[in-house]
Amino acid sequence: MVEVKVSGLGFDKTTKTPVVLLKELEGDRVLPIWIGPAEADAIARALEGVKPERPLTHDLMKSVIAGLKAKVTKIVITELKENTFYAKIHLESQNTNEKSKTLTNIDARPSDSIALALRVEVPILVAEEIFLSGGTSMEIDEETKAEALKKYLENLKPEDFGKYK
Repeated sequence: MVEVKVSGLGFDKTTKTPVVLLKELEGDRVLPIWIGPAEADAIARALEGVKPERPLTHDLMKSVIAGLKAKVTKIVITELKENTFYAKIHLESQNTNEKSKTLTNIDARPSDSIALALRVEVPILVAEEIFLSGGTSMEIDEETKAEALKKYLENLKPEDFGKYK
């Protein structure tokens, strides 16, 4: 598994779709994932530390999980199949009247998982196979400027990396 951070949000002008960029912590690879506008907004709000007056969906998820005496331990982007990314939210809960813990993995969209991870401040992991599969990562060195990244993203086709459904 490769730990990543959200390095930014972009917009694919060709498909008119937001893109979240995940950069590995111990390297220079970046994984772009096409997402929906609502999820892009939720991720942007979390990155900017904006607290809504009323809870939005991912804030509600955070509250429900806490209300059930559970906690998110990490999120993992597990695979890329037929141009679609898959993720799991890892939860841990304390068993009532016992000292043992229950671990649960919940299937989720990567965009929702990322929005939740930013709110509960847990690691975001990506399966190494996703970075190794063709067309799912790009190298960015220190000399790469924002304009070069913008041009690169403008030329990408959604089917190269997976698409939001």
